[in-house]
Amino acid sequence: MSVEQLLETIPPLLVYLVVGLVIGVESVGVPLPGEIVLVTAALMSSQHDELSPLWIAVAATGGAVVGDSVGYAIGRRGGPRLFDWAGRRFPKHFGQAHVGKAREFFGRHGAWAVFFGRFVALLRILAGPLAGSMRMAYPKFLAANAGGGVVWAAGTTYAVHYLGVVAETWLKRFSWIGLVVAVGAGIGVALLVRWKLNRDVAGDGVREEGAS
Repeated sequence: MSVEQLLETIPPLLVYLVVGLVIGVESVGVPLPGEIVLVTAALMSSQHDELSPLWIAVAATGGAVVGDSVGYAIGRRGGPRLFDWAGRRFPKHFGQAHVGKAREFFGRHGAWAVFFGRFVALLRILAGPLAGSMRMAYPKFLAANAGGGVVWAAGTTYAVHYLGVVAETWLKRFSWIGLVVAVGAGIGVALLVRWKLNRDVAGDGVREEGAS
């Protein structure tokens, strides 16, 4: 079952909860498709009036902020041992090369890495635990985390929502254009065939008169 099929089968309140939960768990450091769930829910909100893009954005922001804060606490407590364990368990996401690059990025950019990390899949998973393990001051982390979460969640939600509305409008318009073109082409072909038959009949009549 796809993400869209799953979200289609549950009421709006549960959609908001699923969005917040999946993004929250991803932000703790567990590799889950948070962005896919957010984009899917935002696109659905452009097609179903009962789904509010505002509440999707709120749920996504809450999940991001809370999840990252939990990840920060785990990283601060677990430190390098946490990444050693995660590297063995999820080598695709927490391998030494990935963590090394992320750590270098955090070392250079500090709180801005937390803010902009929300927009990058790998850093979105690593931001909280890595900031905690590097002993970044929590108020500084929280400000960057909340700012990045709001911009990412609200920006993604409303961009996808309005793109969905525009796309649906254009698709509807395109379907009417396609229908008009098809009907026009059919009429044109019918008139062409009729003209050709009339011409052939007229030609046969002329030839018969000439022969007589």
